[in-house]
Amino acid sequence: MPQRILWVALAGTVSTACGMSSARRGRTVVYASGAELQTLNPLLTIHPLAKQIERYVLLTTLVRYDTALAPQPYLARTWTWSGDRTTLVFHLQAGVRWHDGAPTTARDVAWTFNAARDPATDYPRFHDLADVASADGVDDSTVVVRFSRPPPEPRLPDVFADLAIAPAHLLDSVPRARLRQASWNASPVGNGPFRFATHESNRRWVFVANPDFPPALGGVPRLERFVVVVVDEPTTKLAALTAGEIDFAGIQPAHAGFVRKNPELAVLDYPEIFPVGIVFNTRRPPFDDARLRLAVALALDRREIVEGYLFGFGAVADGPVPPDVPGYLPVPAIPTDPDSARRLVAGRHVAFELLTVPSGEAALEQMIQARLAAVGFDVSIRQLELSAFHDRVSPRRHDFEAAVVGTLGDPGLGYLAALAELAGVRLPADPAAAQQRFRDALPVAFLYHSRGVQGMNRRVQGVRMDERGELPTVGRWWIGP
Repeated sequence: MPQRILWVALAGTVSTACGMSSARRGRTVVYASGAELQTLNPLLTIHPLAKQIERYVLLTTLVRYDTALAPQPYLARTWTWSGDRTTLVFHLQAGVRWHDGAPTTARDVAWTFNAARDPATDYPRFHDLADVASADGVDDSTVVVRFSRPPPEPRLPDVFADLAIAPAHLLDSVPRARLRQASWNASPVGNGPFRFATHESNRRWVFVANPDFPPALGGVPRLERFVVVVVDEPTTKLAALTAGEIDFAGIQPAHAGFVRKNPELAVLDYPEIFPVGIVFNTRRPPFDDARLRLAVALALDRREIVEGYLFGFGAVADGPVPPDVPGYLPVPAIPTDPDSARRLVAGRHVAFELLTVPSGEAALEQMIQARLAAVGFDVSIRQLELSAFHDRVSPRRHDFEAAVVGTLGDPGLGYLAALAELAGVRLPADPAAAQQRFRDALPVAFLYHSRGVQGMNRRVQGVRMDERGELPTVGRWWIGP
């Protein structure tokens, strides 16, 4: 197919999903997701964008972070600790209603956290609530959370900023083991600044402004609609962005220069807590052998990856925590040393399958494959659709040998335990000791800390993207001239 025809075909595909060009969309913003969101149930979500839509679009959390990653009031207006830090009392904003008109109360908060604590629910951050003994609503606006022991960090546990509150009156009749089949998942009722309008599977999610969102929580959004379209092919996203069919698209670093040449577009480059590395299944050969995990780490050239694959939009990772995040522990870097890697392989034929999620032309996978082949590894690359990838790598199955995994982090560093669980190891509760364990045991060969790279139509104003994600200011976005 000639290039021009291909370009028109790709743009036409997205146009069908989005509906209209930027000039005709008015106060509707169209945001591209690289994969289906799967679910907006906060007790089940693992998709990074879906989690942000829960926190900033459809639902509310008890607290939310400011730009310095300090917790600020949101649904909870105040909170107080007991003297021994085993009891935490939240006082909720009055007058917040679910989109079906029911009031949001302490019962919703208590139900959400108790459901998350139940192993039957399979909440992805279940371990973050290991020290929570109970969550109870004292009255409609007061929640008491009791801990079996004081949290290891003096700051408010991150889970209170991460887990969006779900409506108990619509979900408490569903057995927790069957929450994935709840009818609410297909037509979610929220209490956030936007209301759910419609969903077409693998095509789009549509949200409309909530005219009743309380001023104390941010008030009515300045946008009329926020639409998420599923565009899983990078070239298609790029074509739709430049054609004005979508307003936001995550772009590959190699395309940033091309996007910057378009006067109607801007490139947003922002920090993330998103380490990327090769996770080893330490429970099965060949990577139950710590020497081979070290050999992989020594064979890789992280600087080459940052410069050649990321075009500088990232930094070499020596561990799971970026240096600018509170709680970071400096650890000795693993050098690029192929000669030492060959000695550890010791002439053995070490073959393994490397699982990945499709990423355009698979440049990263090919760089890894070539570096490892040079020291004696025979790597076969297996690309899987996102949900199939998560199913294979999940702690429930552990059906893999090694996988390239990007991990959405959090300021409380709760993601460290979840990342280690993928590899089949346990970590100390203390974040500093956990980082040292990653360095000593090498369950993950870390590659880089990514930076977010988004292409944006300049008609959208008021946008800020940072370690909190892409959508923390979406309630204040507006359309310029």
